[in-house]
Amino acid sequence: MSKTMIHSKAGLVMLDWPAPVQVKAGYTLRSLLGADDLPIETTQGASLPPCEDFNLAHHVGDNADAVAFNRDILQRVVNKPICWLSQTHTTIAVKADAPQLGVEADAAWVDNDQWAAAVMTADCLPVFFCNDAGDWVAVAHAGWRGLAGGILGNTLSQYTGNPSSLMAYLGPAIGPTAFEVGDDVRDAFMATHDQSARAFSPGVKPGKWWADIYALARMQLQHMGIQRIYGGTHCTFNEADHFFSYRRDGATGRMANVIWIESE
Repeated sequence: MSKTMIHSKAGLVMLDWPAPVQVKAGYTLRSLLGADDLPIETTQGASLPPCEDFNLAHHVGDNADAVAFNRDILQRVVNKPICWLSQTHTTIAVKADAPQLGVEADAAWVDNDQWAAAVMTADCLPVFFCNDAGDWVAVAHAGWRGLAGGILGNTLSQYTGNPSSLMAYLGPAIGPTAFEVGDDVRDAFMATHDQSARAFSPGVKPGKWWADIYALARMQLQHMGIQRIYGGTHCTFNEADHFFSYRRDGATGRMANVIWIESE
């Protein structure tokens, strides 16, 4: 997993993938410190420890005004309204067409230039999608429950084209040297895909396994017909300077993973 310096421009680390020019996507870091071209006069986000300083989630005990301040910065960067989901590790994918949809969901898709889709993470895997035409994009929050339950397949079911016309990007998530799970997690994946065994290696204690969530996602995506898969190089647990990690810290903030289509 990479431990190189990560720099955000205007609060977002833009994805390095060959998406059409009108597709914009990126993820936030835990802090705005060092970011260039921020849309307002500030040197950092408003959140205080343990959510320092650019937390985007309301449900982690952060001050509501601080979260609103941080979300306003991000929305100014994106320059269009962001659809925020109520994430509960479901396998539900919805169209992003309102600031708050009022339903529980863990993936959102967009087929216009009016809205941005977003999911929040702090170890779980964010998976970005776009098609070759650049007129359909999506992002999914894939924790192990959602990934084993079918969140990626349910997200792709919202796309009417051929999956081969899609590319995917695996955003920052907990890495394979930090994600120790029990037999229940391994069994959940093995029940759906025999090849999942390749993504698990024996842990320190009997009945424990090191899980590679990036490998599990790649297997599923390839099985669904998506061969162009990028990203998957960071570890939120080990890269504490850059990322929030629930498994590392317990009480902590959330990063945002955002994708949208620019107006022509």
